[in-house]
Amino acid sequence: MSIEDMTNSELSDAIDEYVRGEKARNILKRRLIDLMCYEPLAEEWCMSVSQIKRIVYKAQEQLFKRLQ
Repeated sequence: MSIEDMTNSELSDAIDEYVRGEKARNILKRRLIDLMCYEPLAEEWCMSVSQIKRIVYKAQEQLFKRLQ
């Protein structure tokens, strides 16, 4: 199933199942479901934009690997 074909609920469930780490899951949900940009995420989590990008990249990698 493609990520574009998933409902927000299905995507949230997949993130919960396949992404390790609560922080990574929450950040990825805010990015993919709430469509937040990196800068507001960094402010929300008191992290740098580069840290957020690294977390999102690794979490997406875990998720997409399982969805293919």
